Amino acid sequence: MRRPGRNFLSHPCPSILRSIATEDGSVVKSPQMKAVILAAGKGTRMRELTNELPKPMLRYQGTPILEHIVAGILAAGVREIFIVTGWHAEAIENHFGDGKKWNARIVSGRQAVQNGTGKAPELAKNFIGDSPFLLTYGDILVPPETYPQILRRFGEGDFAGVVTVTRGEDVTKGGLNFFDEQFYLKRLVEKPSPEQLEQLRRDGWLKPNAPVWYNAGIYIFRPALFDFTARLQKSPRGEYELTDAISAMVVAGQKLAGLEIQGRWVDVRDPETLARLERGS
Repeated sequence: MRRPGRNFLSHPCPSILRSIATEDGSVVKSPQMKAVILAAGKGTRMRELTNELPKPMLRYQGTPILEHIVAGILAAGVREIFIVTGWHAEAIENHFGDGKKWNARIVSGRQAVQNGTGKAPELAKNFIGDSPFLLTYGDILVPPETYPQILRRFGEGDFAGVVTVTRGEDVTKGGLNFFDEQFYLKRLVEKPSPEQLEQLRRDGWLKPNAPVWYNAGIYIFRPALFDFTARLQKSPRGEYELTDAISAMVVAGQKLAGLEIQGRWVDVRDPETLARLERGS
């Protein structure tokens, strides 16, 4: 297992396989699995760095962040990828083209109105068809072995999807997840306020010394997700939130498995984070 602080990507995968051997000798298969990457936003917290480029095309170790993600997905045996573009979409579209350079099929679609992560995946609905699909944000870096681990978790049961989580993050900046004893999702609270956190403690959701699970932004879903994104209403932040669709799935009795990401997880949210990555700190 790659340890925190090591490079996220040792080398691009030279060929795409439908099954791969993992470190423990098991084989992960991904028949008909596809992938969707959300890469439409400008990344305003990157300030002037994204004046001419979308954030996912900023470089880490000389390679665009998005290319690290694509290479990890391809190495897991998923060869069909849809990239949702928006801000300076042509930078992504010109770089990846149709995917032939990576022996893959890559399709892009532009989100004309960037109104939230809840509606962005719908651009890939026809591309997905009846296939399950891995969904990730275009600014999340994880060790490449993360992707086959997610596929393996999805294959462990009859799940509507998989939600990945990590520890040690400020949950007021993202999703706070709660799981049952089998690590199936019970509840998701998006960007809870300090007052909400205190109420969650009083109600017994947040327990002393128990892990606090932060939404890691990488998922697997079946196409049934679109039944829930279609019914989304704008959140108080004025956007359609993917996490609201996930919460609706839980309420409807959809079984979503959890998976803790092993090793280093990074949301490349601002120039300081990118600089720390380059320093290896």
